[in-house]
Amino acid sequence: MKVLVTGGTGFIGSHTVVELINAGFEPVILDNFENSNHSVIDGLKAILGFEPTFYIGDCTDSNTLNEVFSKEKPDAVIHFAA
Repeated sequence: MKVLVTGGTGFIGSHTVVELINAGFEPVILDNFENSNHSVIDGLKAILGFEPTFYIGDCTDSNTLNEVFSKEKPDAVIHFAA
């Protein structure tokens, strides 16, 4: 099951991404790094052993959301973006 995690590079979002993977889900991160840092992706890669799928963008931008939903077709969304 594919899960879109908005704000997935924030503190709670990034921890959720790890737990989703541990539970057998496939998270897709959407974040604009306004309240986080791109280095979180490197940290996730170090923890997980691979780089999770992520998109840089604002979840209030309908074009960005349309692109992510069209490409990834998530089954669920967890919204942590501030």
